[in-house]
Amino acid sequence: MVNVGYHTAKIQGKAHRHLYKAALNQIVSFPLKVTQKVPISVYALSCERDLPEQVASIRSFIRHVGIPQTFTVISDGSYTEFSSSLLRRIHPCVEVIPLTKILRTDLPQCVWDYAQLHPMGKKLAALMSIPVNGATIYTDSDILFFPGGLDLIGVSSSDDQYSRYLPDCSSSLDERLIYHNSEKLNPVNGGFILFKQELDWSFAIERLANLQEPAIYFTEQTIVHLTIHHNHGKPLCSQKYVLSVEDQFIYLDKLAKKEISLRHYVSDVRHKFWLSVGKS
Repeated sequence: MVNVGYHTAKIQGKAHRHLYKAALNQIVSFPLKVTQKVPISVYALSCERDLPEQVASIRSFIRHVGIPQTFTVISDGSYTEFSSSLLRRIHPCVEVIPLTKILRTDLPQCVWDYAQLHPMGKKLAALMSIPVNGATIYTDSDILFFPGGLDLIGVSSSDDQYSRYLPDCSSSLDERLIYHNSEKLNPVNGGFILFKQELDWSFAIERLANLQEPAIYFTEQTIVHLTIHHNHGKPLCSQKYVLSVEDQFIYLDKLAKKEISLRHYVSDVRHKFWLSVGKS
């Protein structure tokens, strides 16, 4: 039996994205009537393919969290000058820089090798290079922020120095880097991280260096997972910071509510991103 709701949502999501992309030049000119500034620096790594998502994500952050000190889009190298200019037009806080500009020169060789081999290696290199001077957020472009995003201000300004992570809804790990079953507990999603201080990556990077086979897609997330836990990171509330695919096969985005802070629209529910842009 055909799941009409699911397929209708997929078709509508694709159509909404097409229309949004076609109107980007006008959308970035719509004023964001926000005056609240927040003492947070935000970074996102994205590419030309994800330009519509990146625009929508940035606008939702500013609208519902506030104006960050900077919102830095790290280009993987594919953003055109026109697209970079378009991103900057969203708000004066937005800057676009090439990945090469932010990368630390002292990254381990295994990380450089991974970055040359796979796009997720570039992400790992970027995460390890992001400067942390006060509360600093990394966010993927497929995340929308909602009115409950004000919660981020309180979390980021707390007195403790523990970084916060987005709990994953499944264990998406590179098992070759997991040495004990207990290390699989409390899976971390690498799509959203609130850094409160510089992380010690050496524990997990040593395992990457010892890997005999090529790194793969989930190698990056596994390095992040191991590193966050090694540094005693704390989970964000999964009721407010949402990563779930439980509504994948129904029409509605039942988790996009004004009370939540954000939702990460991973590939299984990416179409719902475009059904919920108006809500965010």
